[in-house]
Amino acid sequence: MTTDTTEKQALLDRRYIRMAKIWAENSYCKRRQVGALLVKNKTIISDGYNGTPTGFENVCEDETGHTYPYVLHAEANAITKIARSGNNSEGATLYVTTSPCIECAKLIIQAGIARVVYSENYRLADGLELLKAAGITVDFVEVS
Repeated sequence: MTTDTTEKQALLDRRYIRMAKIWAENSYCKRRQVGALLVKNKTIISDGYNGTPTGFENVCEDETGHTYPYVLHAEANAITKIARSGNNSEGATLYVTTSPCIECAKLIIQAGIARVVYSENYRLADGLELLKAAGITVDFVEVS
């Protein structure tokens, strides 16, 4: 990539991450709100945020503050949404506010996503390590 192309991509990365942060505000989760956007050919093809499956009450944590095991991560929501649409995520970029966990990393690999851009680190790095081992480009973008 030329410097001009690299600068344009960095600008787009920051914009999409900011949009993912705004999308995260849709989450009813109290501990952490995470947003994700799937982008292909400069078009948002899917979105997601962490929350309960369709038909469940929008409560993510129990009375002690622990997240219910059935709560879906933002990446999983975006990937399953694109799968149901008849479109595909082959070669797409996933913008996610928090780096993927190991389970979401497996979904990202299987979905054919080529690049992951994130702005905050998850408490474990095993998801990022798996993505890199699979040859997926992983980029951290700092946004305010």
